[in-house]
Amino acid sequence: MNDVQLMHQVVELARQAGEAILPFWRADVAVTAKADESPVTAADLAAHKVIADGLQALAPQIPVLSEEDCDIPQRERQQWQRWWLVDPLDGTKEFIAGSEEFTVNIALIEQGRVVFGVVAIPTNGRCYFGGEGLGAWRAERAGDAQPIQVRSAPPAGEAFTVVASRRHSSPQQEALLAGLSAALGELKLANIGSSLKFCLLAEGAADCYPRLAPTSQWDTAAAQGVLEGAGGEVLGLDGQRFVYPPRESLRNPFFLGLPATAAWRAALLKLASTV
Repeated sequence: MNDVQLMHQVVELARQAGEAILPFWRADVAVTAKADESPVTAADLAAHKVIADGLQALAPQIPVLSEEDCDIPQRERQQWQRWWLVDPLDGTKEFIAGSEEFTVNIALIEQGRVVFGVVAIPTNGRCYFGGEGLGAWRAERAGDAQPIQVRSAPPAGEAFTVVASRRHSSPQQEALLAGLSAALGELKLANIGSSLKFCLLAEGAADCYPRLAPTSQWDTAAAQGVLEGAGGEVLGLDGQRFVYPPRESLRNPFFLGLPATAAWRAALLKLASTV
């Protein structure tokens, strides 16, 4: 099975995981705090089981690193060449609050780089998927998948749109937004939860996603694949491609999501180096 065939199989698996989540949504589900104080619910665990079993059946030779099964020593992960990076329920806080803005994230990683990613929205059946060199698509619950692409600039008369987290910011991020506004004019902020921030960029509904606040590897990899397939890129603040090495810590450094051909790319990187 080649990577494109595998990606389409993972789309179906992500939807199955979404179906496992839905019975718990808006059902007053019990919430437990993990060691890092992040919340976990029965929905997270149900989706994890569907995904772990499904990936084992699809490609038993590829190991899985999931938010709900991440206690794997670095020395073991260092031996992996290809692995799955999974968030069974991204946006658990949104899920608990009754919002529709939570997703299932599954990415295939090879030597630290995203091969492809799948982001499924359980509440409406929409799915985004793609990878660098493969393309990117948005598929509704019924109907054919439609290709998506980033936009190089806002449409005439529209403001430059920056995607932000509804729940997370930082002084550095606020400073970067102020600098962007000074350089590009008044900004429009699009607030949305989970990895859907990348997907807005990938489908040409926004221009930039700066994240100068904490995330973990499973939060970003799948949607990074979608964005890269749609002609975007994810960079560290040093301007280098954002990758997923087998570090001891699974926390991400800060990053910037943007169209790869953006005319304002250099200005953004210069701003990022000063905050």
